[in-house]
Amino acid sequence: MYGYIVKRMLMLLPTLVGAAILVFLLLRLVPGDICLIKFGGEGAYADPEQIKQCQIQLGLENPIYVQFWDYMKGFFVLDLGTSMWTGKDVTYEIGVRFQLSLQVAIMATLTSVIIAIPLGVISAAKQNTMVDYVVRGFSIAGIAMPSFWLGILIILGLLIGSQEMFGRPWMPPINYEPIWVDPAHNLSQLIWPALATGYRYSAVATRMTRSAMLEVLREDYVRTARAKGLIEKVIVNKHALKNAMLPVVTIVGIEFAFLMGGLVVTEQVFNLNGLGKLFVESVTQSDYTLTQALVMLVVMIFVVMNFVVDVLYAWLDPRIRYS
Repeated sequence: MYGYIVKRMLMLLPTLVGAAILVFLLLRLVPGDICLIKFGGEGAYADPEQIKQCQIQLGLENPIYVQFWDYMKGFFVLDLGTSMWTGKDVTYEIGVRFQLSLQVAIMATLTSVIIAIPLGVISAAKQNTMVDYVVRGFSIAGIAMPSFWLGILIILGLLIGSQEMFGRPWMPPINYEPIWVDPAHNLSQLIWPALATGYRYSAVATRMTRSAMLEVLREDYVRTARAKGLIEKVIVNKHALKNAMLPVVTIVGIEFAFLMGGLVVTEQVFNLNGLGKLFVESVTQSDYTLTQALVMLVVMIFVVMNFVVDVLYAWLDPRIRYS
């Protein structure tokens, strides 16, 4: 087991280096000049001397291989540089938003798992019964319902419900406070986007859990367990569930990685200043430094989550080993 984990960890470095090279080259192919946008804007006149000084200050006048060397060196020493648009340190720009996105991703993932696994197991155990039909309808509704649209419904429900109950409308707070500073304020703001997003992804995980459980419940060792007289609850929970978790773990890991930077519209609905919003702003302003740092952050999250999923694979099924 330990040798397997070490091998998987050693594979992380070349993956990250390859991704860093690809990100650097692709961003240089995107049209747009940060200095022209910064001083000229769309269709406005910009002083060529001012633009040239800006490019020298940002290092854009250097040859491409010099820019690449500075980029890779900063990547290994965790010096992400300075934002070309705001002039602030990239680490600061990402740090003030990372904890918000991380908390929403964790809460949404927990919501998804808490809903999906019990419902998927119940639906498989009660196949083709009324319970199964209800769970399948619940999951289909979640797949068909975008999380941002559900978020709008939640906000409208809070406004109308608070107006009816307390005589005045209530909205979640706008300003973010860390959970260790003000737990009530924090949860009252982030619980709603977490629920909206978690329900959307729980629908996918529920159907995956149901399909995996149905496949496992038809295996020979499950029939043998039934022939030995074991009760159905023990068969499902002890023998079938663990083996059915492999595809579910994959789905949950991918969902969590996506939630860290992909909730652009949902963040707009709930007025959250997270990584998704920062991503859009950096691309709009042609901020190479900030955009490539954000892309590499998402790449690192996906790589780490794939590593965690692989380790969970080996723990759930000791037969799994990658050569």
